[in-house]
Amino acid sequence: MQNGHNSSDEENRYDSNSSSEILTNGAAEDRMMKCEYMLHSLPKRLCLVCGDVASGFHYGVASCEACKAFFKRTIQGKSSSSYIYIISNIEYSCPATNECEITKRRRKSCQACRFTKCLKVGMLKEGVRLDRVRGGRQKYKRKIDADPSSYVQQAPALKKPSNGPVNKIVAHLMVAEPEKLYAMPDPTTPDSELKTLTTLCDLADRELVVIIGWAKHIPGFSNLSLSDQMSLLQSGWMEILILGLAFRSLHYDSRLVFAEDYIIDEEQSRAAGLEELSRHILRLVGRLKALGVEKEEFVVLKAMALLNSDSVYVEDHEAVQKLQDVLHDALQDHDLNAHPSDSRRIGKILMMLPLLREVATKAVQHFYTIKMEGQVPMHKLFLEMLDAKISEVVCKKMY
Repeated sequence: MQNGHNSSDEENRYDSNSSSEILTNGAAEDRMMKCEYMLHSLPKRLCLVCGDVASGFHYGVASCEACKAFFKRTIQGKSSSSYIYIISNIEYSCPATNECEITKRRRKSCQACRFTKCLKVGMLKEGVRLDRVRGGRQKYKRKIDADPSSYVQQAPALKKPSNGPVNKIVAHLMVAEPEKLYAMPDPTTPDSELKTLTTLCDLADRELVVIIGWAKHIPGFSNLSLSDQMSLLQSGWMEILILGLAFRSLHYDSRLVFAEDYIIDEEQSRAAGLEELSRHILRLVGRLKALGVEKEEFVVLKAMALLNSDSVYVEDHEAVQKLQDVLHDALQDHDLNAHPSDSRRIGKILMMLPLLREVATKAVQHFYTIKMEGQVPMHKLFLEMLDAKISEVVCKKMY
């Protein structure tokens, strides 16, 4: 993700720009210190490779400095062998069965399995090669495969429904669906507006990490240029979050399931200043419920929302459109088999995308206002994505 924060931005992050309140320097500093204290008290993001504390987002994955450096060295000298990697003329091979456990303490014990783990969690090899070329991240484009469905030939088998076969794209997206997230709020802290918003912002930041990894499993997405991948994610991330929230909340009456252990009712939404936003989200929930949207339809719709994000910064529109068509065909194929008597079902499902975008826009505006007020601590990735989305909105208004 692009880092749009310099030292000045970090200071301004805690300043209120509202017309109703102008902070003194002392008040702004107090807020900044309070936010920093709360931010450090939140759960730390861990390296997806070894479990150490992550220093940032490297090559598309939250990782520590050690695994970041290891991955870079490995890629710059990797051989074509399946299990042997050459770095400075040194061969790396697994002494066992290529199934070594990679932890903070044992990450140096098997470099072959460590590299395999790097790839498994989604580290981008292209990012390493381009780090050595000035401007390479923006210019590099991967070749688009003629048939994105070829990426799902090895998708794990799913149990087929009795009313029709499983489309390969749909099956792949079902398998790629992330695990459930838990908010893990501090039980010793009394409920308050600040606690609720802090919990939601921390949860959103962790979900963003998951979303970036999930996007790589959309057939053909990883074949887009890194620049276009980033543009689509920066444009459509809130739509992905909102759609997931709405789908999780389908079977809960007027409650929003932000996480398995964090379900908010109307009273709690009102207390946290989220009443209006929650009402819009519940409207989307109602549409999903009325149509009886299934898990298979949800996973395709989520991928379509990302590729339909209408980012002004996308360069290869033809490639993106091609992937949109692949997903559209997959959804149509699924619905023709699962709901043969409802020929208009796919149209009804796609009609939810404009409402999803409308709700996501309101959510971005709401949390950007919270950011500008400077009272709720936010992690760097969440801040960057908010800024990127607001910049895109401003850019669209200029044209």
